[in-house]
Amino acid sequence: MSERGDAAYPAPLRSERRQLEPFGWYREMRESAPVRYDSERDIWGVFRYETVDGILRDHETYSSDREPDVDAPPSMLSSDPPTHTRLREPVEGRFAPGEVERLAPEIRRMATELVEEAVAGGEMDVVDDLARWLPTMTIAALLGVPPEERERFKEWSDTIVAGPQLTGGDREALQERQEAAGREMRDYFMEVMARRAEEPRDDLISDVLLEYDGGDLTEGEIRGIFELLLVAGNVTTTNLITNAVWCLAANDCVGTVRGDEDALERAVEETLRYRSPVQWTSRIPTEPVEVEGHEIAAGTPVRTYIGSANRDPAVFDRPDEFRPDRDPNPHMAFGRGIHFCLGAALARLEARIALSELFDRVEDVRLATTDLEPVAGTFLYGVRELPVRFERRG
Repeated sequence: MSERGDAAYPAPLRSERRQLEPFGWYREMRESAPVRYDSERDIWGVFRYETVDGILRDHETYSSDREPDVDAPPSMLSSDPPTHTRLREPVEGRFAPGEVERLAPEIRRMATELVEEAVAGGEMDVVDDLARWLPTMTIAALLGVPPEERERFKEWSDTIVAGPQLTGGDREALQERQEAAGREMRDYFMEVMARRAEEPRDDLISDVLLEYDGGDLTEGEIRGIFELLLVAGNVTTTNLITNAVWCLAANDCVGTVRGDEDALERAVEETLRYRSPVQWTSRIPTEPVEVEGHEIAAGTPVRTYIGSANRDPAVFDRPDEFRPDRDPNPHMAFGRGIHFCLGAALARLEARIALSELFDRVEDVRLATTDLEPVAGTFLYGVRELPVRFERRG
């Protein structure tokens, strides 16, 4: 594995090996520096569960508001109420657990198609054969855009959330690629929205346009909602599915969850805790604050290490063990407070279906290599490839 000199990471995590296994550093920080100032990057880090939880719940003191890029509409991810509320309200109901469950038959159909092709031999790459496509196809179906364009959707998403490692550390080149991907996605959705305005269909884009166009949301804000759903709706779920297979195969647990929906659900939750697809998120204090005895000035970013909070022994028994039957499991992989992940129920459903379809067809699943590379993204956690070997069942 190579070294990365990317300053988006704290110095102790600038090697690929440490990015895949940051948990020893998290443990050291929880014990010796649970609130840590990084003078190189002028940012504070917090590592304990209780502190991370408190900050993420307090949206009035700890803001998510960021200055949008030029010509970019505001995003619900990087805004506070009332803007956040106005942007989230049009789609929140469609991602409620009961509504999401209605998508299960279509998700299972797509998962079956992908898995059947992937397990034709005795080896597969979980990322490229399954995990990177099912979430993209699912969100495309929900939005009502053609799933056959999934390669383009996935390329846009991966580029927009990537870190400088995607371009060998060249930040200028990364910015150019991200801007180009953003323009292509914007033009695409402008065209789709124009068509839906003329000929509505039974899909989320048509529903939002019919209810909100010309109302409290601008055309750019509506387009921004769809763009965010396309990107956020697949990158983290790709990592969740991949990380789940990684955890279960590495710990020889596939057989313990096969055919048992409750066991599979608990295993997904344990994956979310043990190898959280999002390792950290940031907030900006709106006023001077004191955090565990440390004075933090207003406007100085605070990075909440979710991946560390999910390994805090004050909350989780034997936190560095993957225990697929862990219950209760109050992890915060999807965040807390008003920014709790909009797509949490959908991500859980997709992961359970993907794993169920895969494990119904294979057994003796084992990692083909332990030489894994982290994904090209600073806050995302996963691997670029996950080759596994297996035996076909029945």
